[in-house]
Amino acid sequence: MNRKRFQMVASLSFALILVLGTAWRVRAADRATKYPSMAPVEQYLMADRNAEIALARSAAPEAISRDATILVLGRHGYETAVEGKNGFVCAVERAWMGPFEGELAANFWNPNVRGPLCFNPPAARTVLPITYKRTEMILAGKSKEQIIDAFKVAYEKKELPALEPGGMSYMMSKDQYLTDSGDHRWIAHLMFYTPLMDGAVWGADVPKSPVMLNPQFSGAPEPIDVFMIPAGMWSDGTASPAM
Repeated sequence: MNRKRFQMVASLSFALILVLGTAWRVRAADRATKYPSMAPVEQYLMADRNAEIALARSAAPEAISRDATILVLGRHGYETAVEGKNGFVCAVERAWMGPFEGELAANFWNPNVRGPLCFNPPAARTVLPITYKRTEMILAGKSKEQIIDAFKVAYEKKELPALEPGGMSYMMSKDQYLTDSGDHRWIAHLMFYTPLMDGAVWGADVPKSPVMLNPQFSGAPEPIDVFMIPAGMWSDGTASPAM
């Protein structure tokens, strides 16, 4: 697996495969045609609430997720299914948490995508609100353009919380479904949230560096960068494939 594939499928965070050249462009066009618009809401929901709770918990090691708050997706947004006590919040994100535009957005409306992740307390306070807001607007029938404009206004008016230092999330579930290709998943990894910055500050995307810059937000419109680092194991402790 290569670095570009990681950036495509690792986030909701997340959920495409980049293949260089003409073959990639053809497949991207096919996917865009396959998922040109939002599917019926029912296709994004999980009928078994307990299954969604278990999938959300699988994002992080049990020592963390057992005491985390667990969210499940309802018809109008995320709902608290389990009240936690350690400040972590685990949820299963859908494909609309990926980039809005460009080749990376081919799966934006893919109803199959399930991206379990678990936010640490700083990220739960300052990054999770993005998930809440995007999801609520999507389920209310807003267009991408309307959502982008709303986020720009929200940040200008400081209606969304400023990013806290130390925000990160676990994405270590072996049951993730990030792409329709292959076995539908990518490697276990951690994600770190920062203000917009040059990836060179983290040594990202250079030969033999394990750090990668995820294009999930990148100022379009959220003023956040996401750096990703392979974890080397799934949340159950078994080995995760290398890149």
